Amino acid sequence: MKRKFLIVSFIVLGLYGAFFFWYLFISHQDVIQPEDIGSSIDPSTFMTDREQELSQQYSKVRDFLFFLGIPYEWLFYSILLIFGISQGWEKWAEKISKTRVVQIILFCLSLSVTTYVVFYPLRFIRYTLSKSYNISTQSFSSWMRDGIIDFWIESLTTFIIVMAFFWLLKKFPNKWWFFGWLITVPVVIFYMFIQPVLIDPLYNDFYPLKNKELESKILELASMANIPAEHVFEVNMSEKTNALNAYVTGIGSNSRIVLWDTTLNRLNEEEILFIMAHEMAHYVEKHIYIGIAGYLIFSLFVFYLLAKILKWVITRYGKALNIHSLTSLSVYPLVLLIFSVLLFMSSPFENAISRYQEMRADRYAIELTKDAEAGVSTFQKLTKSGLSQVDPPLLVKWFRYGHPTMKERILMVEEYKEMNSHYNED
Repeated sequence: MKRKFLIVSFIVLGLYGAFFFWYLFISHQDVIQPEDIGSSIDPSTFMTDREQELSQQYSKVRDFLFFLGIPYEWLFYSILLIFGISQGWEKWAEKISKTRVVQIILFCLSLSVTTYVVFYPLRFIRYTLSKSYNISTQSFSSWMRDGIIDFWIESLTTFIIVMAFFWLLKKFPNKWWFFGWLITVPVVIFYMFIQPVLIDPLYNDFYPLKNKELESKILELASMANIPAEHVFEVNMSEKTNALNAYVTGIGSNSRIVLWDTTLNRLNEEEILFIMAHEMAHYVEKHIYIGIAGYLIFSLFVFYLLAKILKWVITRYGKALNIHSLTSLSVYPLVLLIFSVLLFMSSPFENAISRYQEMRADRYAIELTKDAEAGVSTFQKLTKSGLSQVDPPLLVKWFRYGHPTMKERILMVEEYKEMNSHYNED
């Protein structure tokens, strides 16, 4: 059984990898349409030949690693179950202590350490890839420090989730999924509230924007949009990356508009104001709150499916997976496996919604700033700094892009310019 599983798994993984290698490196031709040559979406108009070459190389390898990482994760959880590793951790924890809390701590620590070690090579490859293409500027020691912070945050999160999961199973054996979902509602809101002030500062230093003249212009823009903003924050990302970014985070009194210092250093004032207007759109159109509500509704559906699939798998394949009952600690990797599959399958739908919101934010930024030229140059510089593809393959867009492609964003700005030129003529 175990040998057959490994043989079949590696054959499937090999075919899967071969397909995506063909799809990303051979099938997809990075060719600009004849009508687009020389236009604002033509990379040759804002990137050197070498930058275009590096962009294609980096994007394809990065996307290939992403698609390989998905079945790698599923295989990992499957091996923990089929080879009895998860069951072994449970028995070891039961020998060490009769207290359930201690058993869960030992089990979660075993899972977290193993997960960290098994996925370290993939994370390291991504890190070295980013370094080799001059996207990342982060030192190895700093990268390891972030990884260790991730490890302890994820370990604590895993412990809390496992504790809640098995308590709910014991308290509500048939409706645990519904009460589990109810618990996630205040947890998600609380996490969104504390993230800007407790979580994010663990990784980077945040401080009010140093350029007060620029800040006053941003706040003036915020006033035009009826946003009660008092500060704009910048973060020292230049120690870690050459990429550009800005974002809105948090809710309520802890909501923040954040600019990376790389953005401040490499964009002009008009481009920075355009990005700020884009971020303000998320506040004006309440995208964060809509996102939270959408996530909670979606998670209810996921919890329900998880319960049904979990029960069916244990009933039919429990013996093969070394799971004796739903209340066994060794069931948790199966929960993670099912959850991972469900999230992957739903990601195209979630990304499509995100792209729609981001496109609305782009349009809002143009209408607020009245500066379409800044929009075009901003998107071109974002493409150049991140070595992104202007027009990525369809599957990459579906599964990886929470923002519209650069081609879509630039074309939208160009259409806006054309419409306004017609209005001006009239």
